[in-house]
Amino acid sequence: MASTQALQPSSMPTLLDALYELLGERLSTSRAECEQHGRGESYHPSLPPDAVCYAESTAEVAAIVKLCAAQRVPIIAFGGGTSLEGHVGATLGGVCIDLSRMQRIIAVRPDDLDVTVEAGVTRMQLNAELRTTGLFFPVDPGGESTLGGMAATRASGTNAVRYGTMRENVLNLTVVLADGQVIKTGGRARKSAAGYDLTRLFVGSEGTLGIITEVTLRLYGIPETICAAVCTFPTIAAAVSSVVSIIQYGIPVSRVELLDARTVQAVNRFSQMGLAEMPTLFFEFAGSPASVAEQVELTRELVESNAALGFQAAADADARNALWRARHNVHYAMQSMRPNARIWSTDVCVPISALTQCIAETAEDVARVSFFVGMVGHVGDGNFHLGLVVDPDNEAEMAEAEALNERVVERAIALEGTCTGEHGIGSGKIKYMPLEHGAALGVMRLVKQALDPLGLMNPGKILPEA
Repeated sequence: MASTQALQPSSMPTLLDALYELLGERLSTSRAECEQHGRGESYHPSLPPDAVCYAESTAEVAAIVKLCAAQRVPIIAFGGGTSLEGHVGATLGGVCIDLSRMQRIIAVRPDDLDVTVEAGVTRMQLNAELRTTGLFFPVDPGGESTLGGMAATRASGTNAVRYGTMRENVLNLTVVLADGQVIKTGGRARKSAAGYDLTRLFVGSEGTLGIITEVTLRLYGIPETICAAVCTFPTIAAAVSSVVSIIQYGIPVSRVELLDARTVQAVNRFSQMGLAEMPTLFFEFAGSPASVAEQVELTRELVESNAALGFQAAADADARNALWRARHNVHYAMQSMRPNARIWSTDVCVPISALTQCIAETAEDVARVSFFVGMVGHVGDGNFHLGLVVDPDNEAEMAEAEALNERVVERAIALEGTCTGEHGIGSGKIKYMPLEHGAALGVMRLVKQALDPLGLMNPGKILPEA
């Protein structure tokens, strides 16, 4: 990993003059704007950059990076500000490049089922544009995230059990490297055996190897029939065992989401729902009318064999949308349980066969803490989340939260899982990288050194100091 001694923030005045000449009023050193760009949506304190550049094209990003590289000033990419593990904090100061104004949908290709967009296009914006084509983009992390940021953090979401994550749905990228060079990582073919897979290298790199400015994505046909269902259970273990049975049986559910009883309570209060406050699964099924009916009945049989207390299906679009809107607002529902606190949001992912054990043992840990914790999960692919609603100024509470997080992460890794299924590493989970990757961390450092020898690209993220 590059030494931070290479950085020269004393060069900032000269750099700001050059950036102002390039961008004019789209360069800001406002304290409020810098503070806003130094944090995401979690408990991490703001680490503001020295300046914010609002780029409007790949060429501008490349020009900004070249100017920063010449002065050896750190560079942090910023999208929608929805990250959860301290991804955008300027750990060494420097310049933030805000990509949110890069909102062009460059090309929609219905015949090839793909689309190319600029990094600042959001998931909801893209699907609104696609509505008349009968196509949609399925990766759905819940927040109004930018697609560039979703690629950079290897995002996932509620549809991952059927459609996969950003890793499976990005065909190629346009990336600005640490020296300002612009590369394209591949073509639009659905498979290739030509050379190293640079697309997968940059998907999940969190801005530490380069800045993603354009993304080409897979698209899918909107299903003919969609049906949702809600199912309650006496215990969280019974709910998770049901999911394991459904996945192992091969039922092609589109979504299956777990909410523990505390989270259902928060959802009821925040979204005015009338759900039974017990461990609950939300399902969605999609396909032809006949296949959806079959999926629903098979799922009903399996959950009933796992002690389900109720299974209610809803094909009505309004009821279905209300259900998923409530699920997507879980972060804010948890926040509402303690309005002056912050959410420490953490996630892990384990093999599906280990999921029941991991969640049941984690639920026992959660029951012993002194503050509100909600549990939700995209359990169809072994991924679940905890929302720890904490007071960052309370040292004892933060130590308790850290201990809980550590137990959950170490348990997941011991079960051959990962410290994060979709949130990413940022600075928040950097200390777990040696435990998960061992000697492979050295290979990652070699890649970083080759692509960013001065250590300018989002320093302090993913890789711990050697």
